[in-house]
Amino acid sequence: MNETVRVAAVQAEPVWLDLDATTDKTIDLMREASESGAQLIAFPETWIPGYPVFLWSHSVFEQMDFVARYRANSMSIDSDQIRKIREAASQYSISVVLGFSEKDGGSLYMAQIIIDETGEIVLHRRKLKPTHVERTLFGESDGSGIKVVDTALGRIGALNCFEHLQPLTKYAMYTQNQQIHVAGWPCLGVMGDVPALSPETIMACSQTYALEGGTFVITATQIMSDEGAMAFPTVGGKPSPVYTGGGGYARAYGPDSTLLTEPLDPATEGLVFADLDFGAIEAAKLTLDPAGHYSRPDVTALLFDNRPQAPVVQTQKLPQASWHEENLSSSALDTEPTPIDM
Repeated sequence: MNETVRVAAVQAEPVWLDLDATTDKTIDLMREASESGAQLIAFPETWIPGYPVFLWSHSVFEQMDFVARYRANSMSIDSDQIRKIREAASQYSISVVLGFSEKDGGSLYMAQIIIDETGEIVLHRRKLKPTHVERTLFGESDGSGIKVVDTALGRIGALNCFEHLQPLTKYAMYTQNQQIHVAGWPCLGVMGDVPALSPETIMACSQTYALEGGTFVITATQIMSDEGAMAFPTVGGKPSPVYTGGGGYARAYGPDSTLLTEPLDPATEGLVFADLDFGAIEAAKLTLDPAGHYSRPDVTALLFDNRPQAPVVQTQKLPQASWHEENLSSSALDTEPTPIDM
């Protein structure tokens, strides 16, 4: 494992609702990051095929055509597009944290994968609970995606968007001794005037994660241009009514909450780079380690179920003795309840 890691955070506009074109742009950004010495590149939430802005700006009736196009331009984990990105990761010897709309059967999920420098997928996760109107398009996940993985670059994990406002989800991540966290955010150029959704609030969430978790946090965001706003026109042919412009806030924060990167203009596409010295984690946790010496498990503790869940369990794969046979036997049913001292 390297003691110092060079990372790149993406601040760019997807080719809205275009799977193949955004895949090509993804690979171009990977090459650019690698040529600048980056060992890891972080992409925004639902980077491919772009965040579904129409969910917030159009009535349900008006969304139908957008939903069909969005589904058609989402990708499965075994798609040709994922294969191309994996091959590029190997070619450029760069690890990738990618946010995308995942198609699995008849459902969509807000997914993230971590691809290592050899092109192997070392983590595949989905957003635990989509936010507000996102739930009309995307399905939920389970606790198996709240996970930090060992890589050649260190212990890496990722969350999407408002998962950074779920205190228990964050705490489950903090307990896994993260060193690099990727915060995937959508286009911040929409509804930026709403305080809870403003770039300032979102960056504060990212910075807080770094401080609480004692980890480096890399934030990646989409931007939206005037032309991009026309990808989601109103019935009258006007730009998306929630468009507020720009929205680029690619950053890197240190484990003591220090901003490590020079911000780009919010309307400018590009990459920001940071060199991460893991010694800073040790120093930060001497002061504050909420999942370690600064915890009080005798007072508060987290119940965390990280088992994968499935909607169907095939009975032939269950043990021969069923749960009912083992636990509801006649002897068990005849047992007197044990009194509880009050």
